[in-house]
Amino acid sequence: MRILCAVDGSECSKWGVQALETFAGREVEHIALVHVIDRQVLRAARGRNPVAGRRARAAMQKAGEQLLREAEGAAKAALGQAATASGTKFHRLLVQGPLAVSIAQQARRWKADLLVIGSRGLSDIKGFLLGSVSRRVAAMTPCALLVVKQPPVPLRRVTLAVDDSKPSRAAAAFLRTRVLPDFAAVTILSSAENPVTDLAARYLSESQLAALTKPVMDRATAVVNDLRDDFIKDGFSVTTQVELGHVIDTIVKQVEASDADLLVIGSRVLTKSERLHLGSVSESLLRHAPCSVLIVRGTRA
Repeated sequence: MRILCAVDGSECSKWGVQALETFAGREVEHIALVHVIDRQVLRAARGRNPVAGRRARAAMQKAGEQLLREAEGAAKAALGQAATASGTKFHRLLVQGPLAVSIAQQARRWKADLLVIGSRGLSDIKGFLLGSVSRRVAAMTPCALLVVKQPPVPLRRVTLAVDDSKPSRAAAAFLRTRVLPDFAAVTILSSAENPVTDLAARYLSESQLAALTKPVMDRATAVVNDLRDDFIKDGFSVTTQVELGHVIDTIVKQVEASDADLLVIGSRVLTKSERLHLGSVSESLLRHAPCSVLIVRGTRA
């Protein structure tokens, strides 16, 4: 597996490096650590003084190189690999450009299987890797994305939110084969949208409502049961849950109630126009989920 981890020296980006511990003992061939020097910061430092601009760039490059060296040491410690006997090849990438665009470009260039990024969320204005940046990265990155929203903990409780799409099945396979520790308990959740509006429900009988909602619930139940069997075959502890209601609200409430350590969802690859205003389920869950979020992009695990 090839992992790209974005770092900026803030506390939340350190969470991302620490989260690499999840992959200790797995076949991780390459880990690339990327730090982006924001050109907007350089332009502000330069102002109308070219000499000041060159000095600022040199200082930021030196600081970035030091940051990447420290991050590499922390990544090796997280993976339990000594610097002299590492089973993983480490790479340090220092690039310049817009933060989210540059991170997504490096993920594409490196053909990463997973991009890891720390996020403090919308309410915190400190550091570079803010919630808004992580959401923009989510809109552009072509690979799986792990957004670490809290100090990493062992993954004991994981919620996998699914529907009957190929990306959901890919997310289940990615979680099962590349992420999930043996001791984790998984809740496979499907939230089906109610086909009947509140207004229409006032004028329908119970039998009519049941006739409309039963096929939806049956499809959702079949999906979670099928995925459950795959996890059970691999020896994981699994429970299933099927709800009829608003997808975002249902998933967030379940994550909160179960005190989940990680939420996993599948997401299709977005078009260019959709990237301009990411309004998908994955974006909403990145915004509202209280725990870290793993988004598996596309249809391949």
